[in-house]
Amino acid sequence: MSDPCPVTRRLLDYVDASPTPFHAVAEATRLLEAGGYTVLDESEAWQLEAGGRYAVTRNDSTLVAFQVGSDPTAGFRLVGAHTDSPNLRLKPNAPYGKEGYRQLGVEVYGGVLLATWTDRDLSIAGRVTLRDDPTPRLLRVDRPLCRVANIAIHLNREANDKGLGLNKQTHLPPLIGLEGDAEDPRWFEDFVAGELGVESEQILGYDLMLYDVVPSTVSGLAGEFIHAPRLDNLGSCHAGIEALLNVQDAAAHTRGIALYDHEEVGSRSAEGAMGNFLESVLERVVLATGGDRETVHRAVAKSLLVSADMAHAVHPNYADKHEPRHMPRLNQGPVIKVNNQLRYATNADTASRFERFALEADVAVQKFVNRTDLACGSTIGPISASRLGMPTVDVGNPMLSMHSVREMAGAHDQRAMIKVLERLFA
Repeated sequence: MSDPCPVTRRLLDYVDASPTPFHAVAEATRLLEAGGYTVLDESEAWQLEAGGRYAVTRNDSTLVAFQVGSDPTAGFRLVGAHTDSPNLRLKPNAPYGKEGYRQLGVEVYGGVLLATWTDRDLSIAGRVTLRDDPTPRLLRVDRPLCRVANIAIHLNREANDKGLGLNKQTHLPPLIGLEGDAEDPRWFEDFVAGELGVESEQILGYDLMLYDVVPSTVSGLAGEFIHAPRLDNLGSCHAGIEALLNVQDAAAHTRGIALYDHEEVGSRSAEGAMGNFLESVLERVVLATGGDRETVHRAVAKSLLVSADMAHAVHPNYADKHEPRHMPRLNQGPVIKVNNQLRYATNADTASRFERFALEADVAVQKFVNRTDLACGSTIGPISASRLGMPTVDVGNPMLSMHSVREMAGAHDQRAMIKVLERLFA
C-alpha cells in the first residue's frame, strides 16, 4: 500500500524516531539544524539577528525554536505542543526477581489506557546519567525486550465481562528475562552499560520508559488511516516543526514553536508549560533585538499562540460519548476545541483568527465541544495563556484510541494542519 502523501511518511518517521521526549527533542533538533537553525545554550549570552533562526532546549525534553522578526513590537506567532505521552516508566530501583523471572518495576505516567500495554512487543528507551560524563546519554533498545504478560482467560473468567482490572503496582511490571542460578544484583546496570558501551560502574541513574517497538504504518482500504504510538502529541510537534521549516522568508513578527515536556502530568516543572522557559525565550528575543520590557508587553498583546494537541474524533462504536453537534471526523480537517470551563483557551476571537488562516490555506475546520455531562481533558493552552497573557486557541487533528499504546488517525489531516500553521507563520 502506497503512502497517501510524503508528509504522512515524514510524520510516521518522526514518531518512530521518538520513543521518548528526549528522542523527540533530539530528532526535532536534527531536523531544525538541517533546515538552517542554530542551536543556542540557555546558559550562554545570545547574539540574535533579525531573520536569524535559532533553537534552544531545556532538560533535553523541551524545545523552543524561533525565527526572529524584523520588528520587536510586531509580536509573536507561536505553536505550542508537547513531547510526552502516557506510558510506563521505570522506577529508580527497577530490576528485581520473582518466581524465577527477571522483572522491572514501573510507574504509570499520565492517563495510560493500561489494557493496551499488555501482550505487546516492548523495549526500553530514555536517557542515562554517567559518573564521569556530565552529559546524559540517550538509550534506545531497538529490539523486543520485555512484555507485560496477560493472565490466561482460564484464570480470569470474568475478564471479558467485567474488564481486565489491572492493578498498577502488581500487574504491570514487565517480564524481561529468567533468573540465573548465581544472580548478579547489577544485572540491569550491566545490560544498560553494555548497550551504551560503558562500564557498569559508570551508571548513576536513568530516565527510562517502555515503548512499543512495532513500526508506525498506513492502513485502511484506501490508505486513509495511520496507526502509530504517541500521535498524542508527536503529531502536533511534527506539524509545528514542518510548518516552521517550510516558511523561510523573514517577517516583521517572530515565529516559533514550543514543544513542552510533562503536559500529560500537569506541566508543573521547569521544562513544562507552567515553567518560565518560553516566557524567558521571548523576553530574550525582544531584548536582543533592541526592545525593552515595555516592548515585551506590547509584543505579547499583538501575538497569537496556537496550542496544538490531538482531538477526539467521533467513534462509530461509541458515538453516544460525543456531543451530537460537535463530532469531528478523520480526514476532514483540523479541529478547533472549545470549553466554557476553560479546559481549552479558545474564545470566539482566537477561534476566528485560526479559521481565517484555514480559509487562506483552503482547509476546512471542525469544532469540538465535550459532552456537558462528561469531564473534559485539558492542554497547555490555558496554562500558557495564563502564564504569558497571550491570546490562545486550542486546536488539534482528530484521532481515535487516544492514550492507547497504539493510536489511530487520518492519513490526510497532517498535511491540512501544516498548511494552516504555515499561514499562521507567514
